[in-house]
Amino acid sequence: MEIRRALPQDFRELLHCLKMRSKYAVLLVFVVGLVIIEKENNFISRVSDKLKQSPQALAEANSTEASPALAENGSLASLQELDAAFSQLRSHLRNVTLQLVGDGDPRPRRHVLLMATTRTGSSFVGEFFNQQGSIFYLFEPLWHIERTVTFEPGGANAVGSALVYRDVLKQLLLCDLYILESFILPAPEDHLTPFMFRRGSSRSLCEEPVCTPSTKKVFEKYHCKNRRCGPLNITLAAEACQRKQHVALKTVRIRQLEFLQPLVEDPRLDVRIIQLVRDPRAVLASRMVAFSGKYETWKKWASEGEAPLREEEVQRLRGNCESIRLSAELGLRRPGWLRGRYMLVRYEDVAQAPLQKAEEMYSFAGLPLTPQVKEWIGKNTQAPRDGSGVYSTRKNSSEQFEKWRFSIPFKLAQVVQEACAPAMRLFGYKLASSPAALANRSFSLLEEAQPSWVT
Repeated sequence: MEIRRALPQDFRELLHCLKMRSKYAVLLVFVVGLVIIEKENNFISRVSDKLKQSPQALAEANSTEASPALAENGSLASLQELDAAFSQLRSHLRNVTLQLVGDGDPRPRRHVLLMATTRTGSSFVGEFFNQQGSIFYLFEPLWHIERTVTFEPGGANAVGSALVYRDVLKQLLLCDLYILESFILPAPEDHLTPFMFRRGSSRSLCEEPVCTPSTKKVFEKYHCKNRRCGPLNITLAAEACQRKQHVALKTVRIRQLEFLQPLVEDPRLDVRIIQLVRDPRAVLASRMVAFSGKYETWKKWASEGEAPLREEEVQRLRGNCESIRLSAELGLRRPGWLRGRYMLVRYEDVAQAPLQKAEEMYSFAGLPLTPQVKEWIGKNTQAPRDGSGVYSTRKNSSEQFEKWRFSIPFKLAQVVQEACAPAMRLFGYKLASSPAALANRSFSLLEEAQPSWVT
């Protein structure tokens, strides 16, 4: 007390002023954060409403007189500029926050995003995280957005769709599951829905207290696998998410890695992105079985050679491969915002050494690989040869991953190799020069994975 009294009055006033300025700085950061969140929510609403227009209205907006229409309704450039402005604001908020709280924050809560495309083994790999008790895992929640939002190829609408995907994803990683209520059909009532897509593929949605007593009169379209539960209570699910130590999400509906930069830079998240790829020849062979109706032209052309393979279908295949390649190249370049937050994984490597790859993925994410996960991997990678269904996550993985080589016609493999050659070279998939080479078990179609993919 004596020392305090001995200080000059002016000096004490200076100390008091500095303390008050520090408090106001913290308050200012939270105010800025709230403003940014509010602006983002308004932006999501506007873009979502725009994209929910009928296909006819969108087609009229994207007609040959597109330039004036886009100028009035928001062009591709204006959407990108708006997104860039939000990115700068978020980056500034992150920097100020780190200065105030210090760089020593251990950030124990992880947010894992498994990014893939259909029929790449993502459901199987996603189970590596679903089986960990401290992880809140969601299986394809963006399915609801794809069902609700109208998509048109190219232009401002495609960019807007990607932004809606990203921003919904961010809210889900923050445990704001209420965001899905705008997209689930029929709409939930009192935060209850029996229509949560593939609910049974998420253990967190089938555990107590989220698993409420079943209701006989309510039809649960996507029910839990091992127990009967009532309609999903989204409030209970959001609370369960908050209680879990980590969050993981699997999606096949985000392909443009660059759109995820604002999500990665959000100071509320600690994101780790795992991009899963698979030999595109295997992907095509699997899709022809799983989505038979969509590949009738391919099957007829392969078996009869009468129906010509339409160029638009080959172009679609090429476009898919290119989008995957471009995202992987961006991740492997390690820009500052992705450094330490991106990992490329081949499904074939997972199939051959599932436990080793699980350990690598968990190490990358900064998570402990529990005995529970190891046990699941042991049980589900040594399944009987006839026990692997189209959508099964139980595989005799060391034998299944090259099964496609003996079912796909060589001329189909040639089409894929021509369309996807740049991506195949990047990922280390060898081209087969003949039908014999394709079917030769002693001939490996895999190069060694580059060490940079797993660091």
